[in-house]
Amino acid sequence: MHHPLSICTFVRSESLAQSLRDSLCSESPKEAIAVEHRYLLNQISSLPELFDWVEQYKQQIDCLVLQEDSSLRPLVNRLYEQGILLPVVILSGVADEASQGATTLEGQNLPRTAPNSTQALETYIYHPGEVYVAATEADKIARLIEQAIAQFLTLAPTCLLPDRSITVDPITELHTQNFLMLQQRRLSEKLKERLGYLGVYYKRNPQSFFRYLSRTEKQELLQQLRAEYRKIVLSYFSTESTLNQIIDQFVTTAFFADLSVSQIVEIHMELMDDFSKKLKLEGRSEEVLLDYRLTLIDVIAHLCEMYRRSIPRES
Repeated sequence: MHHPLSICTFVRSESLAQSLRDSLCSESPKEAIAVEHRYLLNQISSLPELFDWVEQYKQQIDCLVLQEDSSLRPLVNRLYEQGILLPVVILSGVADEASQGATTLEGQNLPRTAPNSTQALETYIYHPGEVYVAATEADKIARLIEQAIAQFLTLAPTCLLPDRSITVDPITELHTQNFLMLQQRRLSEKLKERLGYLGVYYKRNPQSFFRYLSRTEKQELLQQLRAEYRKIVLSYFSTESTLNQIIDQFVTTAFFADLSVSQIVEIHMELMDDFSKKLKLEGRSEEVLLDYRLTLIDVIAHLCEMYRRSIPRES
């Protein structure tokens, strides 16, 4: 069963609008049927129409795609006033007959940092999870939408407004936080239904990736993984009923740490070396260790399958 993503675009440039249609839809512009039914596309070119559409379907919109021009600030302010936060891709640097005369925010020297930065307030236009790219990247819109949703799912309920001049009363602020959490829950569940493990993939925190950990944290994680892998090996050829659970636990830990297959192989070889030394001391043959290649293959297969089913696919 397909669960298409509902995409709403607001761009004044017809060439840009056409590029988005070509990237997301296989049918004529009037049709809302997308490639493999992956997207439901609604393209809007009028600001009042957009306000009405967002207000009416705010709980069904999965991502906004906006063109950066003079109308963007008023639009963002209106969304804040209504307590609406949605995943968004902002396309900048549009220059054609449809957008001439529009003052872009890019020309105002707005500071830009990586998404989810908490260092400064004015580092984004709508919210810290937005995806801000040049309009020349419009042909990659499917991947950009996936990225926007992924970053939106990591937003904290207390994410700050980028414009200090905007005043939001406590009731609206509370409504915004509730709306954000509801949207995140809805999107997460939709992605799980639509793309299997993809909802889990989006919940991974890059700060927890092995390569970004401190030396002490890396040692602690490797120690934990070695202990779990040792349990797997010791019970692999037994009738232990919890073996699959132990393997799942190990694979999940490795997955959320973005561990590579080569690192899993290294953990296996280190353990086999330890067993080999003990067998030699006991005067026993090491050939029994060859059977545990099946353990390594099994674990790697589980990990690779989890990565395969979880990583967003190219459109």
